[in-house]
Amino acid sequence: MIPFISLLAFYVAWNLGANDVANSMGTSVGSKAVTLRQALIIAGILEFTGAVLFGRGVSKTLVTGIVNPALFVTTPQVFLVGMVAVLLACGLCLQLATALGLPVSSSHAIVGAIAGFATLAMGPQAVNWHSIGLISLTWVITPILSGTIAALFYSLLRHWILQHPNPIAQLYEWIPWLSASTCGIFGIIVFPTFAKTPPIAALPLPPQDGLILLGLGSVVALTFLGWHALDAATRQAEPPIPVATTLQAQLSRYQLVSACLVAFAHGSNDVGNAIAPLAAIVYIHTTGTVPLVDFTIPLWIFYLGGAGIVAGLAVWGKNVIATIGTGIMPLLPSSGFCAELATATTVLLASRAGLPVSTSHALVGSVVGIGLLQDWRSVQFGSLRQITIAWLCTIPLAAGLGAAIFAGIQFFLT
Repeated sequence: MIPFISLLAFYVAWNLGANDVANSMGTSVGSKAVTLRQALIIAGILEFTGAVLFGRGVSKTLVTGIVNPALFVTTPQVFLVGMVAVLLACGLCLQLATALGLPVSSSHAIVGAIAGFATLAMGPQAVNWHSIGLISLTWVITPILSGTIAALFYSLLRHWILQHPNPIAQLYEWIPWLSASTCGIFGIIVFPTFAKTPPIAALPLPPQDGLILLGLGSVVALTFLGWHALDAATRQAEPPIPVATTLQAQLSRYQLVSACLVAFAHGSNDVGNAIAPLAAIVYIHTTGTVPLVDFTIPLWIFYLGGAGIVAGLAVWGKNVIATIGTGIMPLLPSSGFCAELATATTVLLASRAGLPVSTSHALVGSVVGIGLLQDWRSVQFGSLRQITIAWLCTIPLAAGLGAAIFAGIQFFLT
């Protein structure tokens, strides 16, 4: 049974890669900062790393926080069948949305499917409506928060660099600060949790996390400074290039870094949507009991989820990448960098809290926030309306599918 369920989880991860991972890389590909092949490599490495090192909290929330597992203690097989139904419902929702080129939320799909099967199996009391309300609130707050942060980042970048009389020289002065702030945002949110993992916790590191983060930021800043200095020296003998083109080319390197942060953030949050049901099924199959509060997720499940995500992005991710990268508004590396940095910040904060939020919400909110700051007429509100409708339809569709598939499996088993 486990091999078949593992293939089903791979199918969900495949569709998650084709839709949600394409969300996370869409701005980078749309602004020409990275190619699709580079996006695949970044996603393959960073999505898996984020899931393994920073994604356990979200996976556990999805298994034990959406429903009351204590109600299934005497009937663990019902919970197992429900998780199979969740995998099928989530995979079908994502596949339909990807075929239409719509960036939806796998978090919507997984939460809706879990609530749907649990309500049918044990009644409305089986669903933790307080957790559903909290998660739903984060789905509303996420695009607003991410859009606000992106607009703030872009306004600072525009004021201090883009609108400066000599933007290239100004960019060189800001390289250490951009590098240190980019790494600092990542480190401050992630490192305290990352440092508690067994391999890292065994290292003789000093207790002052801040000193480590400052040192990391300084190293990266010096690396970027040397990179830019070498690049400037090699370009002296070349024909002059327009300042705007040169500036965006330099900023595209920072967008490569922000793309890595978004991939890590997405892996830390949304990969749990594919592997959490499988983890619950494996736990029930191994122990014969329902996971109640805390449980260990085998490492091979993360490998499976990572492989499925990479395969889905490679084979079927172009449609959604086009919608995010160019369908909402045209992007340059400067705006793409700010959008991705804001998205990564928002999603990593949610992962730190164990909340399953939507990376697509955060990224779309960031792009719209920058678009409204630049020129609201540049925002394609028609595409935005389609995306919003897809978001709203995902939850009831997944809930209905989860309940229907659960009922069908139960019918054939009895």
